[in-house]
Amino acid sequence: MERGLLWLPLLVMFFWLAWQGSKEYQKVEAYRAWAEQFERAKYDIYSVLGQKGNNLTWGKPTPKGPIKLETFSLLDVREIYLLVDDKKVDLENLPEKGRSIELEFLFSESTDSVRVPFTEIPLAAEWGKFLQRALESLRSQANQ
Repeated sequence: MERGLLWLPLLVMFFWLAWQGSKEYQKVEAYRAWAEQFERAKYDIYSVLGQKGNNLTWGKPTPKGPIKLETFSLLDVREIYLLVDDKKVDLENLPEKGRSIELEFLFSESTDSVRVPFTEIPLAAEWGKFLQRALESLRSQANQ
């Protein structure tokens, strides 16, 4: 009887881990179906992000699909910053660690901003560099 009581917490933990793994798999599958409509997309536990043309759509992943989706145009963006622990970071000189990692999009027409969370600094930096190049390309096309 004592042995059974010792194994019970391990059994409960096993089922909890299996349930969590199943939920995460459902999130990834829902993301995969959602991401097919985009040219470029990213998934992590904090957010999903998709780019189609000049539009960026982001939201929160769930097992039933992304929720709280917001879409904005790169044409409306004035600046893009990488924030690590709420401090602006140079994309060429990245810190090794950070608790809060976000790409911040500042808009031309308003004082509002959008912050898209990331789990990894290198992934956020890669997206930041790509989107800054796209933004510069759009500006140079507009000036011609």
